[in-house]
Amino acid sequence: MEHDEDRDVRLAEAVALRGQGHREEARERLVALAARHPEDAEVAYQTAWAHDVLGLEKEAVPYYERALAGGGAGPGLTPEDRRGALLGLGSTYRVLGRYDDSVALLSGAVEEFPEEGSLRTFLAMALYNTGRHHESTRLLLRLLAATSDDPSVRTYRKAIEHYAEDLDAIE
Repeated sequence: MEHDEDRDVRLAEAVALRGQGHREEARERLVALAARHPEDAEVAYQTAWAHDVLGLEKEAVPYYERALAGGGAGPGLTPEDRRGALLGLGSTYRVLGRYDDSVALLSGAVEEFPEEGSLRTFLAMALYNTGRHHESTRLLLRLLAATSDDPSVRTYRKAIEHYAEDLDAIE
């Protein structure tokens, strides 16, 4: 087993490689590091991310799941990394056609990080994929009303929020 300092250096080097566009080399290094540190949530998250940026979503899943399982011997995820891992896994489930898994995971993530619009956006996409179109549209309209800087949207914010509750209502 490597010393923690070695792990930290190797992890930083791999993340830097990914940032410099050397994605495949970064992925290879992270896979090796994850094999040496199978219970390290941070290493697992970075390894998942390395697969995801290469379009290797199926291969990313076990690393995301390992990262989110927590309770391992290595460092846990920071709240920012946890949010990123939840978004990454939820999005990956959706891309792989695992829509119900995506909705379940992202619903919990939205509860955990209620102010995070990106989680709500990806949840809306997964809801759409499960045929829950009204719920998906409602979520997106609420997000639009709450976050848009567009003056014309802001003018109608209250109306958008009202209609988001029941798009089929006739008055």
